[in-house]
Amino acid sequence: MTPYADGSGESAIQAYELGEGQLTVKFKDGRVRLYTNASAGAFNIQQMQVLASAGRGLGTFIDLFVGIGYERKW
Repeated sequence: MTPYADGSGESAIQAYELGEGQLTVKFKDGRVRLYTNASAGAFNIQQMQVLASAGRGLGTFIDLFVGIGYERKW
């Protein structure tokens, strides 16, 4: 997984992994969630991938627009 840049130091996200039509997110509390085109919508996945790569805004985007739209958690 790629460490999340988190320029503000306040994000709940620790790391992420990009995939075709999917994004895996590891949170600082240990949760890991897989978001896919099918579970969260292709537009949201595209936006999440951009935000993850930028290291800014991913947690807020998930909270506001995706919520529990993950396919799998562990």
